[in-house]
Amino acid sequence: MRITTHSRLDSLQLLKALVIAAASLLATPLTAQELSSPAELTVDLAVDVAVSDNPGLAEMQSRYEAMAEIPSQVGTLPDPVLSLGAMSLPMDTFNRDQEAMTQMQIGFSQVFPFPGKLGLREEAAEFEAQAASFSVDEMRLRLINQVVNKWWQLYYLDRAIDTIDSNHLLLEQFIKIARTKYEIGTGLQQDVLLAQLELSKLIDQAIQVESLRRNQAIRLNVLMDRAPQSVVLLPESVSAVMPEILAEDELYRLAEVARPLLKNLEQTVEAANSRLDLARRDYYPDFSVGVTYGNRAGRNAPFVGGSRSDLLSFMVGVKIPLYIGRKQSRAVSQRSSEVQKQRYALRDETNQVKADISSAVTDYRRAQAQLSLFEDGIVPQARQTVQSMLAGYQVSEVDFLNLVRSQVTLFNYELQYWKALTEAKQALSWLQASVGEESIYE
Repeated sequence: MRITTHSRLDSLQLLKALVIAAASLLATPLTAQELSSPAELTVDLAVDVAVSDNPGLAEMQSRYEAMAEIPSQVGTLPDPVLSLGAMSLPMDTFNRDQEAMTQMQIGFSQVFPFPGKLGLREEAAEFEAQAASFSVDEMRLRLINQVVNKWWQLYYLDRAIDTIDSNHLLLEQFIKIARTKYEIGTGLQQDVLLAQLELSKLIDQAIQVESLRRNQAIRLNVLMDRAPQSVVLLPESVSAVMPEILAEDELYRLAEVARPLLKNLEQTVEAANSRLDLARRDYYPDFSVGVTYGNRAGRNAPFVGGSRSDLLSFMVGVKIPLYIGRKQSRAVSQRSSEVQKQRYALRDETNQVKADISSAVTDYRRAQAQLSLFEDGIVPQARQTVQSMLAGYQVSEVDFLNLVRSQVTLFNYELQYWKALTEAKQALSWLQASVGEESIYE
């Protein structure tokens, strides 16, 4: 039985209808407000919304605010102790007048750490609070980088969808030409079938890209603390200008003074040094001072006469560091190791930041060169090739398979152009996050 071209086209239309229906089922139903025309989400707007609303960043900010309240607490004297008591109260009668030493007491005592200890505790807590503030800045940088990367990934997928649509139209044109040539006897049926196969493959790719875009939109919405199913509409055109960036050595120097992660570790080193000094001060004793007033009732013996006098007592205590070898010395050794640990961590992270900068610079320059090559050379040439092949096929001078291959090549090059643009923008974002500074341009 011979399969006609028209029956194949009817099957293709049915396949397209099924694809559209399946794609619609993948989407979660939206509210009436979400179905209304959403405003365009620029990359700057996405960053502003995320920085303002992201709960993870707000959590880090609250953590810093909590730690900022610690220095005053640890730098203040311990709370004094007010004591009430009864001394030498006779158990047979519980009469205050019976014994001369019976007294009702009220006392007050205060502990005084050795001079310098409170200041070092406060200083260490201040360094740690400052480190927490740099952690907030670091998380903000990372959040911005995540948002920018997701935004540009969505932009690439939008352009991929547009590219698929334009190639869809081109393949339909191929099918129409191949069908016409077949109907008048100058073409082959396999040319029509081949074009239909390529169109079906393109439709399958469109389904995959649409699904991937939805997943990326969900992740971007979560970063902005929006409902996952919220519509994300991006502008159709953006600036493709690729600015020149500073030399790597200069970017290194910028990072050393601007990257919050490194400043966080520097503050951690300072906090460790303060705690080491505090451990050394623990060789010296703390003091406690107390005063007690004792009220007595009754009268003295007859040969003394008169009412019993109240008593006033004073006390000074010294905490003796008796177990220095097992306690204080070990604490100093511990704090010394912690200082070394933090210094090594700072050095290691500095090297990693430099490596990230170099990788970002390499990725940017590679994507920049590719973008220029695709924009000025490969894509225009591929388009000219397809047009030339199409004209040649219409007059039977070009094989249909070569025409389809040229179209597939153009499709791949157009996707690579948008990928290069996306990767260049993402590399710039990662470079800014690695340096910790937006001014990375010449």
